[in-house]
Amino acid sequence: MITALVLTLLLSLAPQKAGAELNVSAQAAILIDAESKRVLFEKNAYEPLRIASITKIMTAIVALEHGDLKDVVTASKNACSVEGSSIYLRPGEKMTLEDLLYGLILRSGNDAAVAIAEHIGGSVEGFVFLMNQKAEELGMEQTVFNNPHGLDTHEEHYSTAYDMALLTAYALQNETFATIASTRKKTAPLEGEKWDRVWYNKNRLLSMYPYADGVKTGYTQRAKRTLVSSATKDGHRLIAVTLNAPDDWNDHINMFEYGFQHYTLVTLAGEGELLKDERFERTDGHFKYLNGFRYPLREDEHLKKQIVIDPVFKQEELPAIPKPAGYVHYFLDNEEIGRVPVGFIPHEKPPSFWQRLRNLFDTLVGVVHG
Repeated sequence: MITALVLTLLLSLAPQKAGAELNVSAQAAILIDAESKRVLFEKNAYEPLRIASITKIMTAIVALEHGDLKDVVTASKNACSVEGSSIYLRPGEKMTLEDLLYGLILRSGNDAAVAIAEHIGGSVEGFVFLMNQKAEELGMEQTVFNNPHGLDTHEEHYSTAYDMALLTAYALQNETFATIASTRKKTAPLEGEKWDRVWYNKNRLLSMYPYADGVKTGYTQRAKRTLVSSATKDGHRLIAVTLNAPDDWNDHINMFEYGFQHYTLVTLAGEGELLKDERFERTDGHFKYLNGFRYPLREDEHLKKQIVIDPVFKQEELPAIPKPAGYVHYFLDNEEIGRVPVGFIPHEKPPSFWQRLRNLFDTLVGVVHG
């Protein structure tokens, strides 16, 4: 049985108060770090509520993962007859999936949502199955979808602020989704006409807050105002969600300001960096982080780092691709917040005398080794 060598370090940071209590108008709200998913602020974040058109975040990511942006979608009569916000599709009109996604996110087109669902899922019901399948995959435990647009057409259609934050953190990893969600103006061809459609993003936060870069607004009479937004400052992205928020724009700005003021995204491990600790130095090689790890921390928080390395890890046991020789574990308030695998990289052995002599001979006679 392999014995483990364990080293625990305490990383202390200068104390500073986290700031005053943050108040929001929303019935439910959450602020998370997009990379680590750490919750920085929450209010009733795990309470299932109606979500209105922020549903379309899931509609978009399912379409992106199952469709082709160049697909030509034909709008059905069913899609064109959906009530509420619309991009005014005409029955039989053809539009690329890419343009429909812009209409879906920028203008919250319910007709676009149904057209996309019928194209990708074969039917609205088939697409809804894909939506719930994705929700389960992402760990959205308090979420049920029953349509692709968020209208109050079914009682079993709800989510939580936390689940919607998880979904958005995932969706923003898709570059196409992130681009669409941050676009302020988009033109799209209008079939049969000489002019184009012009769409402006309904998300006013894009012009109200300098660091805002998405994501989606929503409203129905039952759900009231819902909003999911993203903001990035100095490479640090935060995601905010509010459900039933009369003052949602200011709620989100205040949450973002709170997050950026009191939390710093700290690089705890850089991918490919050497593990620098004299207790783990070896003459036959070195250890390095196989993955990177960043985490948002307040200045008054204390982080513990535990390094677990197999002390009898031998060079001849290594495969061609480094496998984990151990892990660096990170703890905050005695709770593990992450771990990073560490690989052992052997030093290249210097060539023997005879190998050097052969290499010299080969060079003189012009032998090239492939």
